[in-house]
Amino acid sequence: MNISKVAGTNNKHKVLVYALSTCVWCKMTKQYLKDNNVEYEYVDVDLCSEEEKNQIRKHIQDKGAPLGYPTTIIDDQKVITGFRKDLLKEALEL
Repeated sequence: MNISKVAGTNNKHKVLVYALSTCVWCKMTKQYLKDNNVEYEYVDVDLCSEEEKNQIRKHIQDKGAPLGYPTTIIDDQKVITGFRKDLLKEALEL
């Protein structure tokens, strides 16, 4: 699985974004994190193998979240589905 890391000065939380490379909401989520200097990792799910896609789906669903993109997982506990600036701001203490 190709996990890309984006450096940032705000690294209080471990942030992982499951995204689609062509999704505008996913791009907006990544840009919001970048604009707020949040260090995060992301995976463009549509560029993964079928086996990796299945692992990602299972990871998201095991967290009790609906399957949708972007899915942001913070500290391996809090899950935010979709581009939700309000929830990201609160969870990341921005």
